[in-house]
Amino acid sequence: MKKKLGAQTLVYPTPVLIVATYDADNTPNAMNVAWGGICSSVPPCIQISIREDRKTYQNILEKKAFTINIPSVSNMKEADYFGLASGKEENKFLKTGLTAQKADEVDAPYIEEFPMALICEVIQTSSVGSHIQIVGEIKNVIANEDILGEDGSIAIAKLKPLSFNPSTTTYDLISESVGQAFQEGMYYK
Repeated sequence: MKKKLGAQTLVYPTPVLIVATYDADNTPNAMNVAWGGICSSVPPCIQISIREDRKTYQNILEKKAFTINIPSVSNMKEADYFGLASGKEENKFLKTGLTAQKADEVDAPYIEEFPMALICEVIQTSSVGSHIQIVGEIKNVIANEDILGEDGSIAIAKLKPLSFNPSTTTYDLISESVGQAFQEGMYYK
């Protein structure tokens, strides 16, 4: 029997996405965003939803660019801090000692110490309830070689990406493959 839980933001897994931007003075900033995901294949796009009063939103309006940095479990403290502190009040890169590296494709930094980043150019924004939804076209994906499998693809067991559980407000790991997409369902064909 199913139990009604009410209207909540419960989708699993919820990725932990660290959005990095530059402000008008080219000072880097980063924030932890849980509301986001792929929204188009052609062109490849990702959407994030943030509140209008965030410094990151102002930076995105200014530069029309951002990066999505994927933290590993080894980056959990920094990733969590990026969601606790305001870029309006402190320089998060100075506080954490992380390196903001300018992306080649857009006017936004990626985080050198994080294992993976998506380099994005803003193509659309829209208001959705309490948040602004921002769609970024993925111009490039960069990844540390040590998280790649033999075929050159991202190996999730090596990446060890964080997932946010909105029900328990915990960080969880998703790092095991259990089946082959587009093959498991062939059982019913």
